[in-house]
Amino acid sequence: MPSIDARVCPTLAAATPPQLPPLASVAVALRSITECLARELGASQDTAPDWSEFEWRIARAVVAMHGISGLLAAQLRWQGPEGWTEFLHRQHQHIARHQERIQELLARVGEHFRSQELPVQPLKGAALHLAGLYHPGERPMADLDLLTLPRHAERAAEILTTIGLRESHRTFKHRIFEAQESTCPRGFGEHAESNLKVELHERICEALPQRLTDITQRVSGLGPVPGLNPYPSLAALMAHLLLHAAGGMPYRTLRLIQLHDLVLLARRLKAADWQQLLAWQPWWAWPPLALAERYYGVVAPPATMEALQRYCPPILRRACARQLLSDVSLSRLWLEAFPGIEWARTIGEAAAFVARRFVPSAEVRSDRKLALTTDPSLARGDWGGLSQGRRIVRALRARTPRPWPLYNVREAFTEPH
Repeated sequence: MPSIDARVCPTLAAATPPQLPPLASVAVALRSITECLARELGASQDTAPDWSEFEWRIARAVVAMHGISGLLAAQLRWQGPEGWTEFLHRQHQHIARHQERIQELLARVGEHFRSQELPVQPLKGAALHLAGLYHPGERPMADLDLLTLPRHAERAAEILTTIGLRESHRTFKHRIFEAQESTCPRGFGEHAESNLKVELHERICEALPQRLTDITQRVSGLGPVPGLNPYPSLAALMAHLLLHAAGGMPYRTLRLIQLHDLVLLARRLKAADWQQLLAWQPWWAWPPLALAERYYGVVAPPATMEALQRYCPPILRRACARQLLSDVSLSRLWLEAFPGIEWARTIGEAAAFVARRFVPSAEVRSDRKLALTTDPSLARGDWGGLSQGRRIVRALRARTPRPWPLYNVREAFTEPH
């Protein structure tokens, strides 16, 4: 998701938000339109949906949140109302130009790491582009993900500093480096001049929802070769994509583009690749694959899906069998008391998860403080600055919208037609 420093762009907070329809109507539209567009990517229809002007605006918000404007521009067989096709093609062009900048950055990274005799591994979107799974302009990349060995982390950080990046903050998963001169996002959705960012990983892991699941040893292709190193196998890349998608489901931040990644990569996997994935017994792999099959049809061999389903804990399996993309993605408008509790593997984990919802960890509190200056969805309103207790009270009193979906809806209604 894009970020912005409110101190750099003070006008963002000062701008008057547009008048929106009732939020209950917005929530319903977000769900129905997300499901419709997900089915369109699976099998595009010949005619445009019969949506109102309000729904076409919501569709722009959905497209932006799910990173699918470039794909829709290339694949849709219908035109839609005036302005819709133009919006998609503008986004396609911005994605293509930003991708060129990312590729140039990756080339510079490769050269510098090679000269310093350090290996580095491009991850996720960068690896998919290098493998040729996407044409230019189809898949956005908000940042460049890189994996380095822990013993090389400081030297890797120095290299990134040498090429004009500075460390802005850290999370439990990575260190984030951004261009020295940060600028405001230029308009709604993707933009060619968005800030270049690098996420430097020392490990590949996700919190599901509290327990850390680490697959670094499985997917690391970091060998003795200086410079850019690929994943050791397609199974390793698939495992990483699956874990990353699974990591978004408990927190309702999954994006449709992630399901599309899985589908495209799955078409390249051979029987031996699926067997390698099964040998790791990934308990978290079935939910995202099952969700992808809901919209795209068969993605993995039936025997593979049956085996992955057996590895999935029963409670999680039952919960995910009922879930739609709009339940576990950025399209879910309303806050939940305990989102992702179905991913807890034991009663103790579930209890710890509930406790953390009432008393956030120091890391969560630190992340929230940082978000006040980096997350554009918190630039208006007071949600970002509320204590956990006041958040709970507000959520108990009335349905409370999540800041990020609401921000994108407002931006979609602000954008010129």
